[in-house]
Amino acid sequence: MTSPSSAPASPLTYRAAGVDIDAGDALVERIKPYAKRTMRSEVLAGIGGFGALFEITRKYREPVLVSGTDGVGTKLKLAFQFNRHDTIGQDLVAMSVNDILVQGAEPLFFLDYFACGKLDVDTAAKVIQGIAYGCELAGCALIGGETAEMPGMYPENEYDLAGFAVGAVEKTQIIDGKRIAPGDSVLGLASSGAHSNGYSLIRKIIEQTGPDLNADFHGRPLLDAVMAPTRIYVKPLLALMQSLPVKGMAHITGGGLTENVPRILPEHLSATLDRSKWLLPPLFQWLQTAGQVADAEMHRVFNCGIGMVVVVAAEHELQAIQLLHAAGETVYAIGHIETRGSGQAQTIVV
Repeated sequence: MTSPSSAPASPLTYRAAGVDIDAGDALVERIKPYAKRTMRSEVLAGIGGFGALFEITRKYREPVLVSGTDGVGTKLKLAFQFNRHDTIGQDLVAMSVNDILVQGAEPLFFLDYFACGKLDVDTAAKVIQGIAYGCELAGCALIGGETAEMPGMYPENEYDLAGFAVGAVEKTQIIDGKRIAPGDSVLGLASSGAHSNGYSLIRKIIEQTGPDLNADFHGRPLLDAVMAPTRIYVKPLLALMQSLPVKGMAHITGGGLTENVPRILPEHLSATLDRSKWLLPPLFQWLQTAGQVADAEMHRVFNCGIGMVVVVAAEHELQAIQLLHAAGETVYAIGHIETRGSGQAQTIVV
């Protein structure tokens, strides 16, 4: 039995326990205009309900849903350290929509999860505004999400992010790499930076070398290069798929070039990538030099300037490059597919 002396001096509230419902309501009102800009005609009910409703468009005869979920890793630690919250949402969207894109899927809608110990409405609004902008770039609707305020779960001024994307592809047009053959061309689409991978190593290099992150670095502060948001490749690649046969695509995320390209290759094939075919961007040159990182480690940790790999037949190489250039992408012919030798790695960077 509770003794009278142990009772609280005054009635307790959720706010007194650390959760501010009014702040959560204010955040919802702040983000509604940003979410509205992402709406698609298929959205029947979006933000505000217990569940979001989305109607599959009739343009698909045999629609297959493709889903993906991800976060942004320890890039968040730099966002906290340097108060950079406006682009981290684009990173979140990119990691999921680029993943489902490689199977030929058009991203349809996106949901986010934002968790913190104490809700700062201004910070959360910046993050979600970035998420909405990423959805605009991907052509998908920000259809819902969750904001969780959990006192004691996170350090002060920190939060966690997760995202979930759903797309659709015609069953007969799923891209699974099975049609890749020896002689096919490997194209590389330029990245905007390190995207959202390898940041544990990036943070270690910054910690050990102590660079001036505000110093000019090829026309912008080094911090801007480090925090550049992940490029979203959805619209140019969906257009490419409408124009010519794409045999395979690989989103270059954790595992870098040497561990992501094999994910789309049949076991009997390998990809040879020629490092002389594209320029290693200044950020990666600096990371390699400052951290004394070996070439092999660079290739298996970072995208090294190639954020997306596309495999097409050799006769379609030039047309694919022209179409992607016209869509605003920087594209390189970086390698070719060949029959895999005994004991040979599936991706070799030479």
